[in-house]
Amino acid sequence: MPMLIVTIFWHLLLFFFGAYRSWYRQSRFDEVSLVFKSATFGVLLLFFLVFIDDQGVGSTTTSRMYIMVYWILMFTFVGGGRLFLHTIQKRLYVAGIGRRKSVIVGSSQKARELFSHVQKYPSLGYEVLGFVTLEPSQNETDGLNVLGTLAEFSSIIQRNEVKEILIALDSSEHNKLLEVIAACNSENVQLKIIPDLYDIISGQARTVPIHGFPLIEIMPELMQPWEKVIKRTIDILFSFFSLLVLSPLLFIVALLIKLTSKGNILYSQERVGKEGKHFHIFKFRTMIADAEKYSGPVWAGKDDPRITKLGNILRKVRVDEIPQLINVLDGDMSLVGPRPERPFFVEQFSREIPLYSRRLKVRPGITGWAQVKHKYDESIEDVKKKVEYDLYYIENMSLRLDIKILLNTISVVLLGKGH
Repeated sequence: MPMLIVTIFWHLLLFFFGAYRSWYRQSRFDEVSLVFKSATFGVLLLFFLVFIDDQGVGSTTTSRMYIMVYWILMFTFVGGGRLFLHTIQKRLYVAGIGRRKSVIVGSSQKARELFSHVQKYPSLGYEVLGFVTLEPSQNETDGLNVLGTLAEFSSIIQRNEVKEILIALDSSEHNKLLEVIAACNSENVQLKIIPDLYDIISGQARTVPIHGFPLIEIMPELMQPWEKVIKRTIDILFSFFSLLVLSPLLFIVALLIKLTSKGNILYSQERVGKEGKHFHIFKFRTMIADAEKYSGPVWAGKDDPRITKLGNILRKVRVDEIPQLINVLDGDMSLVGPRPERPFFVEQFSREIPLYSRRLKVRPGITGWAQVKHKYDESIEDVKKKVEYDLYYIENMSLRLDIKILLNTISVVLLGKGH
């Protein structure tokens, strides 16, 4: 039984440190570094737990050297084993086994150089099926296997079961970049982009070198597996205990809403969540009953006449958002994330704002980076600005950023600056 517990402990620890993610992106140095951090943290934690247990039963540890020997064994066998498997995997790639089906977007000299580079190093694991050009006129390109144009991108990805998109556009074609990324947004693919030298020099691009050839890697979510588990655990525990502790306040608010205006206490509205899933969000009603009966879906302004006097107070201190903790418990929302929007506006914004639908890659939140940094949505320009904040959050997701947003939210509420 103790050995089973220790085995489960190491599996969970390695999972939290990201050891079970796909290897095709990691170098040998990254592998050794990951094992070093995991083994060091795990051995120290086990030593601490064993020390506490020995003190509890009055036992004494005969030698402190055991911990060093255990660390050396863990680091040697786990690290060595993973390097061995990593080498085997690369040799399988060279033999053409297990490669990821890929396409290159572009037909410029950059695209040709990238193709030659990938062909030269098959151990990278890319199986380039061909090229996707931006315009039909570019299809007459000597020596390139052109699969189609950007207009056919989605069907090309699905028909060929593509898993990796390598974007190699010329400087004159950069206006098409957002269009390419938007076309990939609904597909389960990874994107890598050849950066401009200016991007590298200015430090604005996070590059992933493949044998010296730099690429920018675009990830739908950047949180480590252990961070995702902790984020969801915090969501559940915080929501459950908050609803329990705040139940007297919720009862008083519900009573005041019922006494001061006609209509339901809670307001339920359809929203679009992660991966386009529709769900019903819950809030305390802060507007008159049937507020959109005649106007249809419209934004709620700061001085919206439809908002009740009590509703203004509830919105100011964000008490109206508390019932959304039910949505967090259900898994439709998180404490922190982009705000969920109504289907009507999602459809409209997806047409008008590049990359808007990328917000649907993560679970929406009660509060978010855009909410603590910007005001109410009163125009399409406000939405565009918030999308910038949301994309920043998605590309930089971490527990540290979540904590920063929550602290900012508390500050906004205490200072009465609710957005």
